Amino acid sequence: MEMERLQKIIAESGYASRRKAEELIKNGKVVVNGKVVRELGTKASFSDDILVEGKKIEREEKEYYIFNKPRGVITSTSDDKGRSVVTDYFGSNKRLYPVGRLDYDTTGLLIVTNDGELANLIMHPKNEIEKVYIAKIEGIIKGTEINKLKNGIVLDGVKCIPKRVKLRSFDKKTNSSIVEIVITEGKNHEVKRLFEAVGFSVSKLKRERIAFLSLGNLQSGESRKLNPKEVKQLFNLVK
Repeated sequence: MEMERLQKIIAESGYASRRKAEELIKNGKVVVNGKVVRELGTKASFSDDILVEGKKIEREEKEYYIFNKPRGVITSTSDDKGRSVVTDYFGSNKRLYPVGRLDYDTTGLLIVTNDGELANLIMHPKNEIEKVYIAKIEGIIKGTEINKLKNGIVLDGVKCIPKRVKLRSFDKKTNSSIVEIVITEGKNHEVKRLFEAVGFSVSKLKRERIAFLSLGNLQSGESRKLNPKEVKQLFNLVK
C-alpha cells in the first residue's frame, strides 16, 4: 500500500479535513498500530490500523454534491441548539460535510463532500476560487461607493479587494439595490462587512456560483451529484 502523510489519510477517509486532522494528531487523538502519534510528518497507509478518537478509519468512496442552502440552515454537520443543518438534507451514509460556510440567513450554493483534500484546496485563499454573491442592500448604492469597494476594504488588518462589483438594479420605491459581488477569500461575514464599510446593510444574500459551478435550476433545499467531469475540473482548478 502507498505510504502517505497521516493527516492526508485521515482526510481521505472522510473523518475530518486535513487541517482538523493535524489538530487531532498534535492533540494525541490518533493511534497507529497501537501507538499514539503526535508527529505531523508521520507516514502510514490504509493497511495500517489507524484509530482517530477511538474510531477505526478506512478509505471511503468519494461523493461530491452541490446544494442550494435554504435560509435558516446551519452550515455544519451538527448543531447544539437543535437547528437544521446542511447534512439533514442528505440521505448518504458517507461522512459528508459542507466546504466552507454560509451564514445562517445566507442562501445559495454550497459544495458538500466527504473529500477532505478537495475541501481544503477549495478553501485555501491562494487558489483564488471565485465565489459569486447577489446582495440585496438597503439604500441606493452609487458609483463612488462601488468604486470604494472595487479599490478594496481593510478587514481584520488585511485589504480585501473584490474581483468584481456590479450594480444589477435598484428600486427607488423600496429604497434598495441588487449588487453582484465576486470574492476569492472567505472571511467571516465578508460580503456583509464589505457593504457595511461603505454604509450599507445587506438584507438578503445569496451565493450563485463557485468557480464554474452554478445553481442552475436547483430549488432551495435541493442538491445534485457532481459528474466525474466536474470533479476533475474542480481538481484541475486547485492543483
